[in-house]
Amino acid sequence: MVRKAPAWPGLVLAGAACCTFVHAPSVADQSNINPTINKTDYGTTMKKHPYIGMWVTKDGRIRQELLSNGRYDEARGARKSMYQGRYEVRSKHIDYWDDTGFTADGDFVGDDELHHGGMIFYREK
Repeated sequence: MVRKAPAWPGLVLAGAACCTFVHAPSVADQSNINPTINKTDYGTTMKKHPYIGMWVTKDGRIRQELLSNGRYDEARGARKSMYQGRYEVRSKHIDYWDDTGFTADGDFVGDDELHHGGMIFYREK
């Protein structure tokens, strides 16, 4: 059985397949995730933060760049920009808000080690 989805012209569903479309908020829509952050002040503050830069697992498979504008970009294996979102550092703790709505956190151990998601990242030098 083949049928067309009325709300999406040209989309064809086969068999008993069913689709659910979930709205993932854009970066602009995410200002309400943590209303205590003033984006302008936050970006300015992060430019001077000591944890800015590239963090890499020992095997080099996962690379996470903490950008000066309060955003991060994570690559896994050959896949660049697999995860992107924003982050916030308080003391030695980091919180992440992925653009898809996923959240995570981690802790810096010294200046050159980050524990996040059951993994250990090292500052790339």
